[in-house]
Amino acid sequence: MAKRVLILGAGLVSQPIIDYLFEKTDYFLTVADILEANATKAINHNPRGQAKALDVNNSSGLRELVVGSDLVVSLLPYTLHGIVARHCLEAEKHMVNASYVSEELRAFDTAARAKNLLFLCEMGLDPGIDHMSAMQIIHDIQSRGGVISEFISVCGGLPAPDANDNPFGYKFSWSPKGVLLAGNNSARFIAEGKVKTISSEELFHSTTAMRIGNQAFEAYPNRDSIAYEHIYGLDGIQHLMRGTLRYAGWHKLMLALINLNLIKDTSVTTGKFSYAEILAGLNSFNIHKLRTDVARKLGMSENTTVMNALDWLGLFDTTPHQNQKTNAIDVLAELMNRKMSYGPGERDMVALQHRFKAKFSDHEEEIRSTLFDYGIPNGTSSMARTVSSPLAISVRLILEGKIKLTGIQIPVDPIIYEPVLAELKTMGISFKEEVVRT
Repeated sequence: MAKRVLILGAGLVSQPIIDYLFEKTDYFLTVADILEANATKAINHNPRGQAKALDVNNSSGLRELVVGSDLVVSLLPYTLHGIVARHCLEAEKHMVNASYVSEELRAFDTAARAKNLLFLCEMGLDPGIDHMSAMQIIHDIQSRGGVISEFISVCGGLPAPDANDNPFGYKFSWSPKGVLLAGNNSARFIAEGKVKTISSEELFHSTTAMRIGNQAFEAYPNRDSIAYEHIYGLDGIQHLMRGTLRYAGWHKLMLALINLNLIKDTSVTTGKFSYAEILAGLNSFNIHKLRTDVARKLGMSENTTVMNALDWLGLFDTTPHQNQKTNAIDVLAELMNRKMSYGPGERDMVALQHRFKAKFSDHEEEIRSTLFDYGIPNGTSSMARTVSSPLAISVRLILEGKIKLTGIQIPVDPIIYEPVLAELKTMGISFKEEVVRT
């Protein structure tokens, strides 16, 4: 009898996993979304699929779908994974997702092990492919007797160079508000053997210029890297940081938006207002001297790259429009989504690089492992493919009995990463390594 897989969520990254499981397996798929039309479109009339409308907070409806499945894939927002995990535990079903392990999920570890269940998390791109590709190199270095003194890992989803045509150097392949909120995070990493903490206010003052290939990027620390000293088996490492990658100049624009009180939940008046009026109101600027007041607050002249980018975005636009958003960050997210979305035929790009320094008994090595992946014009985005493909492969491996782990896991074990990385390579998702020996 064919296995049955429940996929919760039919959003931006769901299509590759659905297509893979239809093509590579004989599994029957149930795709459930709060909007049944989204699930129906994703199934695309395949006879081995069914679409369901589901609000995950509908406990009886979710329970029925989980009970009728062999494995559950949660592509829902991370805050809902705990609800799904509880039902999977009760029904004794495996679960996979692409989100960071929350404390709520971690609490399921003992109970899942007792029932011989695997709840595999962080199985997307970042986190996911980054873990697997890093651990493959780390284990190789350690097997050769090396000691790693430095590990830097950066990743970003960006417009491909041919689609990089706006002054922000960015386009949205996922929630604009999520991107903006990430700029409010603090960060911790290891530098010169000591824990370094960067506050949210300092985050965009802490960027590092990087060249990868022939392109200019910048990176800034991503949340808390400290836990990976133990997770990756790098105890005592001198430098360790996981970071977010953007095209050069991003931090200057983010600092401007932060200084102008736009990345806050400060209340704004709804109704018919221009963006210029909203910006002036948030900062007590004179609407008739708005550009001058903004430049003065930012400490720059009126004709800089940053000021011109704010103008391009529309923040100085005096045309009234119907504003239905109640706070500043939602107004900005809506505006950026409208101005900075991918157009027809435009490609996105995923860029990921690991940098290692390792000491051996007779030499030292610097290793750079780089992934560039590109979306298909008018087709699947790179972000969807790189997030969804590792999930899809892991579903097949679990249901074929090839991953015997239980409890809450992330893909740092070779039993997971070796077959997943090998199959990703056949799909064109692979790394180029450069090694310099001294």
